[in-house]
Amino acid sequence: MRSFYLTALVLGLLTAVGPLAINMYLPALPVIEDVFDTDTVTVQLSLLSFFVSMSLAQLIYGPLSDMFGRRLPLFIGLTLYLLGAVGSALAPDIQWLIAARALQGLGAAAGMVIARAVIRDLYTGPQAAQLMATLMLVVSIAPVLAPLAGSAALAAGGWRTIFWSMAAAAIAALVLLTTALKETRPPEQRGDSSLARSLRDYASLLREPRFLGIVFVGAFGLASFMAYVANSSFILIEYYGLSPTQYSLAFSINAAGFIGVAQLNGYLSRRFGLGPMIRFATAANVAVMLLLLITELVGIATLPVMIVLLLCGYAFLGLVVPGTAVLALEDHGEKAGTASALMGALQFMTATVMIGIAGAFFDGTPIPMIVAIAACSVIAFALAMLSVPRKEAQIPAE
Repeated sequence: MRSFYLTALVLGLLTAVGPLAINMYLPALPVIEDVFDTDTVTVQLSLLSFFVSMSLAQLIYGPLSDMFGRRLPLFIGLTLYLLGAVGSALAPDIQWLIAARALQGLGAAAGMVIARAVIRDLYTGPQAAQLMATLMLVVSIAPVLAPLAGSAALAAGGWRTIFWSMAAAAIAALVLLTTALKETRPPEQRGDSSLARSLRDYASLLREPRFLGIVFVGAFGLASFMAYVANSSFILIEYYGLSPTQYSLAFSINAAGFIGVAQLNGYLSRRFGLGPMIRFATAANVAVMLLLLITELVGIATLPVMIVLLLCGYAFLGLVVPGTAVLALEDHGEKAGTASALMGALQFMTATVMIGIAGAFFDGTPIPMIVAIAACSVIAFALAMLSVPRKEAQIPAE
C-alpha cells in the first residue's frame, strides 16, 4: 500500500507541471493583454498553442515510451517544458510568448501520456481506477492552488514571475524523476515495440468503435472544463469585476467538487462497475450543465448561481475523466503507451477545438462559454449511452 501511494504521489507531481502551465497564468491573461496591447483572442492563442502542441506531441511520446521505456521520454519532456517556461518568462512580445508556450506544451505532453501508461504497467481494474483517482487528486491540487499562486506571483513580481515559477517546478520534477521513479517497462518488454508497430497500433485503435467512443466521452468531458478554463478569467475578472485573487478563489471552488468526487472512483467502480458509474455521471453532469444554460438564458444566472452549478457539474466529471481513461486502456496493456498517447491527443485536440469555437464567439458575456460547456456535456452523455457498457463483470481488488 505504501508503494501504491508513493507511485501516485510521484506520478502526480510529474504530471502536475502540465496543469501548472495551464492554470497558473490564468489570472494574468488580462494583464498580458494590456502589456502587449493586443486583444483577448490573440492572448488566448498562447493557451491554444500550448494545447495544440501538447495534443500532437502525445502521439510521439506514447510510442517512444513503449520503445525506450517510460523514464527517458519523461526526461526529454521535462527539459523542453523547462526551456518553454524560460522562453515565456523572457518573451518581448505576444508572438514570442505564443511560440514559447507551444514549446512548453511539447514538454508537458510527456507527463500527461506516460503517467497513464505507468499506471497500466502496474495495475488494472478497480485498483487502476483508484490509482488514477489518487493521481487526479494530486494533479487536481495544481488547478486549485495554481491560480492562487499565480495571483501571488503576479502581485509580487509581475506576470513574468509566474513563468519563472513554472521553470522552478520543472527543475523539481526532474530531480524527483531522477530519484523516485523506477522504470516500469523493462527492456525485455520492449522487444516488439517500433515506429512501424506504433503506426499499426494507431491504425488498429482508430478502427475500434468502443475505444474511440469511450475516449471521446472523456474528451468532451475534459473539453467542457477547458472551455471554462480558457474563458473564466475574462468573464470573472472583466465581466463580474473580481480581482485576480478573488478570481483564483472562485476558480478553486469550481475544481473542488472534481477533486473530492474523483476519490470515489475506486469504491464506486468496485461496487457498480466502471461502465454504470460513467453512464450515471455523464447523465448527472448534463442535467446540471443544461440547468446552468437555462438559468443564463433567462437571466437569473448570478455569479453565485453559476459557481454553484459549475461546482456540481464538474464534480461528476471527477468520475467521468479518470473512469474513461481506465476503461479505454483496460484491454490494451501490451500497447498502453500508444493507446494512452492517442487518447490524450484526441482529448486535448477536442478541447482545443472547443476552446477555439468558444473564443470565436466571445462577446464579453458568459453566454458563449456556457453554451460550449453545455454542448460538450450533451455530446459526452450521448456518446456514453452509445459506447459505455450498461453492465460489466465486477473485477475484485488485487
